[in-house]
Amino acid sequence: MTIANTPVWQALTTHRASLDGFHLKNAFQDDPNRAATYTATACGLTVDYSKNLITDETWSLLKQLANQCNLVEKCQAMFSGQKINTSEDRAVLHTALRDFSRQPIIVDGKNIAEDVQAVQEKMKQFVSQVHDGTWLGYQGQPIKDVLSIGIGGSFLGPKIMSEALLPYRENKVKVHYVANVDAHHIRDVLAKLDPATTLVIMSSKSFTTQETLNNTLIAKQWLLDDGATQSDVAKHFVCVSSNVAAASEFGIAPENIFPMWDWVGGRYSLWSAIGLPIALDLGYEGYEALLRGAYDMDRHFQEAPISQNLPMILALLGVWYINFFDAESHVLLPYYHYLRGLPAYVQQLDMESNGKQATLDNAYVDYATGPVIWGGEGTNGQHAFHQLMHQSQRIIPADFILPLVADHQYSEQHAMLAANCFAQTQALMVGKTEEEAKAELQDKGFTKATLAALSVQKFMPGNKPSNTILFDKLTPYQLGTIIALYEHKVFCQGVIWGINSFDQWGVELGKVLGNQILPHLGKEASQANFDASTNQLIQRFLTANRT
Repeated sequence: MTIANTPVWQALTTHRASLDGFHLKNAFQDDPNRAATYTATACGLTVDYSKNLITDETWSLLKQLANQCNLVEKCQAMFSGQKINTSEDRAVLHTALRDFSRQPIIVDGKNIAEDVQAVQEKMKQFVSQVHDGTWLGYQGQPIKDVLSIGIGGSFLGPKIMSEALLPYRENKVKVHYVANVDAHHIRDVLAKLDPATTLVIMSSKSFTTQETLNNTLIAKQWLLDDGATQSDVAKHFVCVSSNVAAASEFGIAPENIFPMWDWVGGRYSLWSAIGLPIALDLGYEGYEALLRGAYDMDRHFQEAPISQNLPMILALLGVWYINFFDAESHVLLPYYHYLRGLPAYVQQLDMESNGKQATLDNAYVDYATGPVIWGGEGTNGQHAFHQLMHQSQRIIPADFILPLVADHQYSEQHAMLAANCFAQTQALMVGKTEEEAKAELQDKGFTKATLAALSVQKFMPGNKPSNTILFDKLTPYQLGTIIALYEHKVFCQGVIWGINSFDQWGVELGKVLGNQILPHLGKEASQANFDASTNQLIQRFLTANRT
C-alpha cells in the first residue's frame, strides 16, 4: 500500500476540496495574527509561510502525514549511518562531512569521523600552500590560477557557492570552472591561462566520468605542449577521487589525491574535498564557516519539532501543492545578485533526488513525486516569467529569498530591491479584482466599453502561494544554512513519498548509451545498428565531419 491509500492522505484530499472557496486575502483579514502564526526562525533564517493555502486544519493534517511516514525517525536513521540508500546498499552521510560534534560515526565498523577530519586537515594544508606561494609549478613559479574540472555536483556546488560568496573571496588565486564536454568551453578558459602558473583540480569519484576525464586530458596535453614533462604533471594536477590507481597512472602524485567515499552522493559533495575550489576562493576559515552553517541546520533539523522545523515545514508545503493541487513546478526567486545560481543548484538537488517512479518497496507510485525546479534572480524575473505566475491558470509555489543587508553602499537600491520582493509576494496573494481594475481605468477616463474589455485583461485572481526567506547577510555561514535547509527539505519529501532520494539510475542510463554510440562517431566508425532515428543522426554527424 502506498502513502496515497492511507487515511491521512484521504483526509487531506477531502480537506483540499473544502478549500475551493478559500482566499488568502480573506484569511489575513479574518486573522490578524496569521503572519506570526505561520512564521518560523532558526539558524539566522526567518521563513514566513503565511502566504500559503493553508489553515490550522491543513497544518494539523500535514503533521499527521509526517508522523504517518515516521519522518522524525527516518531523519535520525540518516544521521546515524543506517544504509537508507537501499538500492545501492549505502549509508547517506554527507552530514558527517560537516559534523563539528566530533562524536564517532560508525559505518561498517569504522569511525568515519576520523577519516573526515584527516581529509579536512589535508585540505587546510593544501589551501595554505597555494595561498602562501609555496606550491610551485614546473617552472618554479607560484600558482595564480586554479582550473576546477568536474560535472554535476562536482561542478555546480563549488561554482555556485563561490559565486554566491564573491564578497568574501580572499583573491589569493583566481578559480575557473569547466564542466561541459563541449570543448569550446575548456578551449576558451585555457586561452586565458598560463600553464606554468595554473593548478588543475579534477573531481571525479570514479576517475572515469566521461566529461571530466576528457576535459582533464585536454588540460594535461595543454600543459605538456607548454614544455612540461610527464613528471611535471604532479606539480599541476590534484584530484578528488576514490580511484587512487587510475589517478596515479594519470600522473597525479598519491599525496595529491583527496579521497571520496561511497556514502557521499555527487549532489551533496561540496562538503567534501570537492569543496577545494571554494576553500581556495574563501580561504579555509571561510569554507569552514560554510560547513558550520550547514551543521547548525543539521542540528535544528534533528532537534526541532515539526511545527518549528524549517526543512519539514517547506517539505510538507511542497507535498501539499504537488499532490493535492497538481502543482508541477516550484520556483526559486533569490533577490540577491550573487545568489542567482541557487535555482540551478537546487534544480539538480531536488530533481535528481526525487524524480523517481518506484517506492522503496519496489512498487510503482500512483502519485506525483518531485516538482520541476526553476527560477531566476529578482527583479529580472518580474519583467519576464512573473507574468505566468500572476495570471496563468497554473499554481506555481514560490520561494522569495532576500538578505536584509546589502554588501554595497547603495542603500536606496537595496530598499528598492526589497520593496519589489515584498510587493511580488503581496501581489501574488491579493491579486486584482475586475472591480478594482475598472476603478483604475475609470480614473483614467476610459469609456464604458473599454472598461468592460480591459478589466477582464487586467484581472488577477491572486491566491497564489509563496514563502519568504529572510536573513541578515549572505555570509559563508548563512549560505551553509540555506543549502542544508534545501537538502533536508528534499530528503523529507522523499520520505513522505516512500522513495529513495539518493540513487540516480536515470542519469546512469544516458551515460551507458552514450558510451555505446561514441565509437560509431569516430574515424573508424562501424555501421551503427540502433533505432532508425539514432542511425540517421549518427550518419548526419559523420557526413558533416568527413574530411
